[in-house]
Amino acid sequence: MTQTPAPRKRPPQAAPLTRSPWAHSMDREQQREAKRNAVLQAAAELFNERGFHATSLDDIAARLHVSKPTLYYYVKNKDEILLQCVNQGLAMTLEGIEASRAAGGNAVDQLRACMQVYAGIVMQPFGMCLIRVGDEEVPEPSRSELRRMKSEIDLAFRRLVAQGVREGSLAPCDPKMTAFVIAGALSWIGRWYQSGGEYSPAQVADQCVTTLLHGVLGQAATAPAAAPQPARKPRKPRARAAGD
Repeated sequence: MTQTPAPRKRPPQAAPLTRSPWAHSMDREQQREAKRNAVLQAAAELFNERGFHATSLDDIAARLHVSKPTLYYYVKNKDEILLQCVNQGLAMTLEGIEASRAAGGNAVDQLRACMQVYAGIVMQPFGMCLIRVGDEEVPEPSRSELRRMKSEIDLAFRRLVAQGVREGSLAPCDPKMTAFVIAGALSWIGRWYQSGGEYSPAQVADQCVTTLLHGVLGQAATAPAAAPQPARKPRKPRARAAGD
């Protein structure tokens, strides 16, 4: 009986000595993007701590433990850094609000979720930078674009307030003024909040949102007090005529 010869084993292939510079271009791009985000993060933190004008590129480089020329691989100048930081804050806010609305629920549920998202973002470096740095510090034409994007946040709150009034879940009010109050109050968190304080970001957001939605008056004090009536002057006794 003829036996079939066993197949010959191939010698193991040696790993190539030369690594293709194109094989991992995605890795290099991801690394560059990660470093660029680190530059923006460090800049946002410094802008929030010291202010935009008091922060230099040298300060940003020092925080990252790199040389100043290294920064120019990722950004052009300080104005571009500021613009990108504010853009990041706006994008995070708009995406969070849209996701909250897409989750569904009635107008109050959506409004509460949007308020929670906004309050949380303004306590993060990019969101805080959005609040603490004025529009006037961003050069044109970017300034107009940033103002347009900020108006989208206001419109989102305004629509939800108007929807809640129509549903009867919110008290009758002027949606425009109410949206200004909500956005203004939540934005101010980004001015006074300090990390490492008594309350966590989640606790700050919960307390501020609850206060805005429910107010500060107790239930017994919610009804408007009656207007005080002017005191009546005591009438003088009428003199009796003779014979009365």
